[in-house]
Amino acid sequence: MRAVVYDAFGQLPVVREVPDPACPDDGVVVRVDATGLCRSDWHAWVGHDADVRLPHVPGHELAGTIEAIGSAVRAWRPGQRVLMPFIGACGVCPPCRAGEAQVCDDQRQPGFHGWGSFAELVALDRADVNLVALPDAIAARDAAILGCRFATAYRAIVTQGRLQPGEWVAVHGCGGVGLSAVMIAAAHGGRVVAVDLAPGALEAARALGAEAVVDAGSLPQGQDAAAVVRDLTGGGVHLSIDALGSTATSLGSIASLRKRGRHVQVGLMVAEAAAPPIAMNAVMARELELIGSHGMAAAAYPAMLEEILSGQLAPGRLVGATIGLDEAPAALAAMGRPATTAGVTVILPNGG
Repeated sequence: MRAVVYDAFGQLPVVREVPDPACPDDGVVVRVDATGLCRSDWHAWVGHDADVRLPHVPGHELAGTIEAIGSAVRAWRPGQRVLMPFIGACGVCPPCRAGEAQVCDDQRQPGFHGWGSFAELVALDRADVNLVALPDAIAARDAAILGCRFATAYRAIVTQGRLQPGEWVAVHGCGGVGLSAVMIAAAHGGRVVAVDLAPGALEAARALGAEAVVDAGSLPQGQDAAAVVRDLTGGGVHLSIDALGSTATSLGSIASLRKRGRHVQVGLMVAEAAAPPIAMNAVMARELELIGSHGMAAAAYPAMLEEILSGQLAPGRLVGATIGLDEAPAALAAMGRPATTAGVTVILPNGG
């Protein structure tokens, strides 16, 4: 099969022929119909993820069709359309037994713990625990981001953020996760303020339901985005999401809150951003909540899929471009630079 491969961190990947993946006894081999290009893949490529072993095939957001099943698989058969959360849970550890598979003690992530979906085929283990049936009415192109960014934003807004209709919501960073959060928050009755440096991203946020936008790159000297958000919302937002994952966006998200507000950290905090200096005195005095959000378990997908099927949510509107495998190496490397276009890039490894 053809796959995107890198042999060293930070070295431009290449597309080359590699052996087809073997089918795990408890897993499946999936023909990849579409796979999202995510910033987490870029973090792995530059060496921020200790689980990655070289040479490596990236990719963790996927929608596809089962080609083969292992001998221990009971719930699936070849020909079924599926997707999978980026967290492959074990199903037996205490968090999994408690219904919290997104924080599984023994999680495995395609594209991180093993070769991923920037390929014509991908092997996925623990199929009976983790696969999600993809309804025929949802195109693979539109479903590609459901395994990570869209589902992550959904759980961050609905479950962890506990959004109530009429509440103000700030979304800091309008990439794939952020624009997903804007759409989901607006669809659930939130009044959304989107914050970003890129005018194109802010235009996309408005189109997806943001009531107000803040261009953090064009503010007068001495003024910060959090202060603007507080002014726009009459004292701060009820819920704020850091969808990027930087010291500036994380602290700005917290500073955007009104008293007793809720900050949800969604963007991956790595390298120099791993331990931001949080003003815990303000957190205590204002009774703020700081909440982590880490993907979404397979068992929680049906509610989100119902909202997509009903038209309440439309993840396909987030897709900005579709590319083939040959274009994927350059697109992956470019994720370390400021985005020039809004929306998500989806790779179609087997053509589209």
